[in-house]
Amino acid sequence: MSLSHPTAGEPSDSEYEDLLGLWSDLESALAVILSRPLQVHDFPAKVRQCDRWLQELVEHDIDAALYLMFQLASTSTVGYSASHALVCGTLCHILARELQLPSLERDSLVRAAITMNIGMTALQDELASQRERPSPAQQEAIEAHPLRSMTLLEQLDVKDPLWLDVVGQHHAPLAETQPLAGMPAEDRLSRILGTIDRYAAMISPRKSRAGRSATDSVRAIVGQDVDRRDEVTYALVRAVGLCPPGTFVRLDNGETALVLRRSEKVNSPLVASLLDRDGEHLAQPRLHQTASGRPRIQSALARPAVKVEINHRTLVRLGHYAAQHSSGLMGLVSTAGRP
Repeated sequence: MSLSHPTAGEPSDSEYEDLLGLWSDLESALAVILSRPLQVHDFPAKVRQCDRWLQELVEHDIDAALYLMFQLASTSTVGYSASHALVCGTLCHILARELQLPSLERDSLVRAAITMNIGMTALQDELASQRERPSPAQQEAIEAHPLRSMTLLEQLDVKDPLWLDVVGQHHAPLAETQPLAGMPAEDRLSRILGTIDRYAAMISPRKSRAGRSATDSVRAIVGQDVDRRDEVTYALVRAVGLCPPGTFVRLDNGETALVLRRSEKVNSPLVASLLDRDGEHLAQPRLHQTASGRPRIQSALARPAVKVEINHRTLVRLGHYAAQHSSGLMGLVSTAGRP
């Protein structure tokens, strides 16, 4: 898989057609290796290949990556396990950069994120599509899945002990205010992955409940105020924002908007209004730089609360074009992590 970086000027239609297709292809590839791992030749190599693919897509344009990832997470329950793996892997990659993890830790973390639920792939998809609470047998399988996943990965010839340890303890309770630098590597990465796992699960819809907004998901984990002592959640908010690209917001002028790109101000992104204050579709998306003043973001919205058809190609291109022509956003074009 190859993807050229954008040249000066506005990206072409075909470039964003390719970008949308590549994210979909990556999700499909993950679905295959996670659902039928014992039939995959050289499973560890296939996971590394998906990891490289993910890295290239994020490096191409991190805001487009976040936009497409959050849209994917909030609109589909088909292949939930693969979608969840992709969201967690992407966020762990971004967070590893934000936290300046060594490259070997970053690799173990992202590969653990992709495979942590491999011991319950079919059950995870089943749970996403059922309306009732897990049965006692299902609950037992949920509780056993970290060790079952680790055992299966060993059977699949995964040799990285850190990758295996993190998968085996990604649900283990760990102190959230202990400095990450003072923790053993397996505990540090397990804490990062555990936070990302909970966050990604909250934003993703299931038949039994709608997904929460990204903002509500953060607050459900840490309360109303993001505590700087919780390095993981604070780094997550710093890296992607309380309202990341691909999420919906209500503006204080009454319009409903979609976040397109981050800005230098963490919680003041570039947004595109799609609905007016009466809920009517706007003829054309209306861009707002919320960092410059009015309008401001009033609240985050969960995806099911917004009834609108979206042309993702147009909006991703629009966000990229606006960023290239804005001094406050230009530095974030094709940049992984905050500047």
